[in-house]
Amino acid sequence: MDDSKIELNERFGHYAGPHSELRPEVLGELQSILRLYSISAEELFFKWEAYSMKMGGDETTLDLKTARDFKKDIQDVLERERRGKAHAGNNQKKVGAPTPRTGGKGSDVFEMLDGLVPNTPRPGALKGVDGSTTKRKSNFETPAAKVSKNHAMSSPNGVQTPLSSLDVNRLQTFSFAGRENAGQIVEQVNGHIELPEAPEEPPTASRIKMKANTDMAKFSYKTMAMKLSEASEVLDDRIDEFLALVQDHHELENTAFGNPANQSTNEIIAVGRIASDSSEGRLNAASLVLETSRRTGAGLRVPLHVESLQSYNFFPGQIVALRGSNASGDFFSVNEVLSLPLLPLPATNIEDMDACNARLLDTPSSDPSSPRPLNVLIASGPYTTDTSLDYSPLHALLDNAVSTVADALILTGPFIDAEHPLIRTGSFDLPPTATNPDRATLSDLFRHHISSTLQEFSARLPTCSVILVPSLRDALSRHAAYPQDKFPKRELGLPRQVLVVTNPMTLTMNEFVVGMSSVDVLDMLRREECVGGKAKSTNVLERNARAIIEQRSFLPLFPPTARESLPAVTVASVGEKCVGAGEGEEEIGAPNTFLPLGAMVDTSYLKLGEWLNVLPDVLVCPSVLNPFVKVVAGVIVINPGPLAKRRAAGTYARMVVLPMVMSHEERERGEGVGNRMYDRARVDVVKV
Repeated sequence: MDDSKIELNERFGHYAGPHSELRPEVLGELQSILRLYSISAEELFFKWEAYSMKMGGDETTLDLKTARDFKKDIQDVLERERRGKAHAGNNQKKVGAPTPRTGGKGSDVFEMLDGLVPNTPRPGALKGVDGSTTKRKSNFETPAAKVSKNHAMSSPNGVQTPLSSLDVNRLQTFSFAGRENAGQIVEQVNGHIELPEAPEEPPTASRIKMKANTDMAKFSYKTMAMKLSEASEVLDDRIDEFLALVQDHHELENTAFGNPANQSTNEIIAVGRIASDSSEGRLNAASLVLETSRRTGAGLRVPLHVESLQSYNFFPGQIVALRGSNASGDFFSVNEVLSLPLLPLPATNIEDMDACNARLLDTPSSDPSSPRPLNVLIASGPYTTDTSLDYSPLHALLDNAVSTVADALILTGPFIDAEHPLIRTGSFDLPPTATNPDRATLSDLFRHHISSTLQEFSARLPTCSVILVPSLRDALSRHAAYPQDKFPKRELGLPRQVLVVTNPMTLTMNEFVVGMSSVDVLDMLRREECVGGKAKSTNVLERNARAIIEQRSFLPLFPPTARESLPAVTVASVGEKCVGAGEGEEEIGAPNTFLPLGAMVDTSYLKLGEWLNVLPDVLVCPSVLNPFVKVVAGVIVINPGPLAKRRAAGTYARMVVLPMVMSHEERERGEGVGNRMYDRARVDVVKV
């Protein structure tokens, strides 16, 4: 079996159904795609993941028919891109004086404002909060031709690309109540640990004591006030801090370090930040440069040659220690990448550990020799599908929490998603609690869909602690830059059991430490990384999780992935109606796409997203990539996946933590005991 077959089986074997390896005919189709489009097996796997998400199912079996449909979809996408480029080229060639038009509705006589000012809305089209709703009542006037649309978000004039079979599938309405495989486990760690049964008597008090390890007061800074001098100092200090760490870890002398930009035949160690020599395009081996700090290299950037390395994995913003020389003065030739020291895992002293174990008793009469394990549920937004705002996945998750008597619920945003088609277009009804429609805001929508739901949940299970982590995609967040401030709890009417925290956040829950952030850093690392040699054979999810741990930061990537490099978001689909639209109401036109929000970073405050003393026992990294749970460097890394996909049900994570059992020798030593969460915690990724 050649290398391509082995790699394809490793990457796609999970989708082969009951077989551990792909069938020969399926393998032949995949190899045909590799040859036709000159792509790698890794890139083909990413295209398959995107195709699976668009089809609305994680457990799509890769049989011969599915492989051929997948191949046809890739061909359709390439043909649409080619036609789009050709159409754009033809429009650029049409140069000449415009023909004056008679003044019509929504246009000027000489087309001087064509495309700059949106069409004048029809009478009766705007009824709602600030005219934001898109319930468009027919006014029985002569309809305007679709080709005369001038709005910036409207479809381009000309022949429209016919819908493919995949687009037709995406237009189908999804019913959450009719979802399949609810409760199925898709990923697991420590499956030998049994799930606890619900107690006969509910606990009389909360079994979790939480302590914030992050100074949340520092997150209330003013955005859009960043100074270049402050930002450069933060970036420089990070390089200098890692230089000191590398020197202590490898026991090096000061003379071992040098300026990689200076011409010299002597071998030195250079510590700096990975960057690209171009502001556009993906990082590759030919565009690698090392950015130095002002203290070690006057802030210069020097090109890197990494041909002699057997394995490497770089991404923009990564702090690295490289051994090599700059004999020509033009580039730094790298011979070795030095390892970075890891932070220690958390430890707890004996007295605090005994207190945490005693807190696990449901009632004072419970047997102290067999306390019930902790039950923690972790979920990530969005919490409703693109076709409605009923938040059925969130209600299903809370029902599961009540039935299993969960002790804590970690919810990361977005909650009111700014990229949701109905939120983007305003195609939703006001909540009945909004007594004054003219002054209604998205906070009213949050109180109706989220706060009231959590209040009802807290009444059903008052001992469960709920943690809310905001997202940069939350439409009601007043702090839309990373690091991000917490939600205003009192203004949103959240119950007492809810703890609003910042993004990112590090919490101590009883004895173990949980780090959480709603920024999709795993997907950004996957898009921006430059991998070569033996590193290509490692799992991409584990590789990127290790990069986060080594860099000691929730967001080690700098700068983050540009909005233009992320997949465009579709506002509406052909033939779909607004939610609640009745007879005589107009259908939405062709799909309109817009750039996603991306990650807005305030560089001056990036220090708030770094780890200072210890690694977290549990690291929550929500991502659009396939949900997973892995143990990396002693840290349990969890991607619960979105709770609701565009037109499909999503997943969440369930963590069961056993009480800590200490040996007699550990008690006699009286020192801190490692939490060892990787041994005593079972984590399942479950379909909602």
